[in-house]
Amino acid sequence: MKITIGQINPTVGDIEGNVARIIAAAQTAREHGAQLLVCPELCLTAYYPADLLEESGFQQRVALGIEALRQASRQMRDLHWVVGAPMPRPGPGKQLNNCLLVLHNGEIVLQYAKQLLPTYNIFDERRHFEPGPDVAKVLRVGDQQIGLLICEDGWNDEGADYAVNPFQRLADAAPDLVVSINASPSNIGKREQRHQIFGQASRRHRLPILYVNQIGGHDQLVYDGASFAVEPEAGVVFEAQRFVEDVRTLHFAQGRFSAEDGGALPLVRQEGLSTMAFYQAQIVLGLRDYARRCGFQRVVVGSSGGIDSALTLALAAQALGPDKVTAVTMPSRYSSAGSVDDSVTLCKNLGIELFTHPIAELVHGYGQQFEQSFSAPLQGLSLENLQARIRGTVLMAYSNRFGHLLLTTGNKSEISVGYCTLYGDTNGGLGLIGDLYKTEVFALSRHVNEAAGRELIPNLIIDKPPSAELAPDQLDSDSLPPYPVLDEVLKLLIEGERLAGWEYREASEFVATLRRQAEGVALVEKVRGMIARNEYKRRQAPPIIRVRARAFGSGRQMPIAAKHV
Repeated sequence: MKITIGQINPTVGDIEGNVARIIAAAQTAREHGAQLLVCPELCLTAYYPADLLEESGFQQRVALGIEALRQASRQMRDLHWVVGAPMPRPGPGKQLNNCLLVLHNGEIVLQYAKQLLPTYNIFDERRHFEPGPDVAKVLRVGDQQIGLLICEDGWNDEGADYAVNPFQRLADAAPDLVVSINASPSNIGKREQRHQIFGQASRRHRLPILYVNQIGGHDQLVYDGASFAVEPEAGVVFEAQRFVEDVRTLHFAQGRFSAEDGGALPLVRQEGLSTMAFYQAQIVLGLRDYARRCGFQRVVVGSSGGIDSALTLALAAQALGPDKVTAVTMPSRYSSAGSVDDSVTLCKNLGIELFTHPIAELVHGYGQQFEQSFSAPLQGLSLENLQARIRGTVLMAYSNRFGHLLLTTGNKSEISVGYCTLYGDTNGGLGLIGDLYKTEVFALSRHVNEAAGRELIPNLIIDKPPSAELAPDQLDSDSLPPYPVLDEVLKLLIEGERLAGWEYREASEFVATLRRQAEGVALVEKVRGMIARNEYKRRQAPPIIRVRARAFGSGRQMPIAAKHV
């Protein structure tokens, strides 16, 4: 039989648009003579609709979407459509299941409800869904028995996390092929984790598996696609493209996958992206979809001449095009001439328009009025933060006046310890590098230049010591430990065992070495306290694009008013 992978990019809540995408994939499947089309989990609503599911009229729109798909399937009589949608369930409690539907010739010929509903990290499915019954669903298509699963149902094959094991139940039904529909968010190491888990399940049960994932950016989450086919002996034998829609037809017979003409697979397996190439691709897709879905055509960034704003501008230019990106440099009395010159060179390299809006007179005027009103001069931290807040106000004024999306430029190291100004440099609608530690910001900046084959981000920016330039001769190292030290401590305190194996070992060994000395113990505890005290800032910050296993936002929910030990 021929199977078409419908790796599509649906939009949350856009039922009509998602129906059109599914039908377009079905038309491609029909053109290639496929008998089965497989689309991702909750593709009708896109993953994850969250409390939209409780909005008045939303389920009615879902029902209309299903009816539209049923009517379309009637025109493609030889094709079975596998789609994901929220469906009503009878009985008490929450009235929805996260369902897989099979449509054929205008009818729903199979309905399977997801059994394992994740509630960890970024997931909260039990808020909206009830688990399905502990049953296996198998469908005959031609001479093949197809077993069906939804995402989390396939991640618990060894039974470690849940009381039931849907994969084992399905394996007991002895299908010829297991099809799993998914909405699996991407982070560093996730692709390899999927291959490992489903590869082990394939070998354990002697079953081939087709894993279909969605792609696209949805708020802070990015889905990378990378749908794949795995066989018991060979492992992963096919992988769809990452970070793009990919509607691809495969041939399946006698437990083996091949190209749609029965020949060798056109793409056996992609090499994994380097960490920096992955970060770049994930952030670019995240911004592109966020701007498109929210109705923004252009973005604006405050260009300080430092590494964070430089990298943000470079990634924005790649995602949207240089003509859609505006930079604003806002020098004060403490800004070095080099920083202003570096902003000019950066924007020239990127082809971005740069505006200059000095703030020295604004800072002076604020200071005069403050002293007149309160009989005390602005000085120290209050004066430093005022400069950041004036810059934030200028950028928000530009955003309001011209309709640009303002991008924040904070990195994970600074956001972790509160080395940022609330209502200043935290202003904006989206953060591109908020899940990158400062050392990773430097590494990704170098990678951007290497990938481009030229110096997009001036080496002068990459090589100079980081500084907020809010006071005379100020350096980040005046207030913080060196970033190579700080970042290893932060990784262990914030992400811990969620880190990739090698990264966890390195961070653990580094911090263990620090703790052998009293100064190191004090440093770790100081950083721990800084993280805890600055939760209130993170709670008010814009969303950031997630690239790591544990990012600030929905994946790390900490109280503000609490005693942290």
